[in-house]
Amino acid sequence: MWKQIILGYLAVMNAAAFLMMGIDKRRARKKLWRIPEKSLFGAAILGGSIGAVLGMRLFHHKTKHWYFVWGMPLILILQVVVAAVIWRHWMG
Repeated sequence: MWKQIILGYLAVMNAAAFLMMGIDKRRARKKLWRIPEKSLFGAAILGGSIGAVLGMRLFHHKTKHWYFVWGMPLILILQVVVAAVIWRHWMG
């Protein structure tokens, strides 16, 4: 049961982070109000790092900012490591 809840949560967070990247890119082109960078990072930190990285690549968004180019993948790597440690501890 808890696995489905976690997977559902991660699916929602990754979809949200992906959509936030796309929406922010569209708003940037139209010179409209933007999604704050801390919100984009927040969505990634809260479990949406895969969606954020995919959104960056697909929409070519924030790819000139070193802190996004390095930060988003770093968040993803850290989350994978933490998940592997937790998985090994509880399942191993």
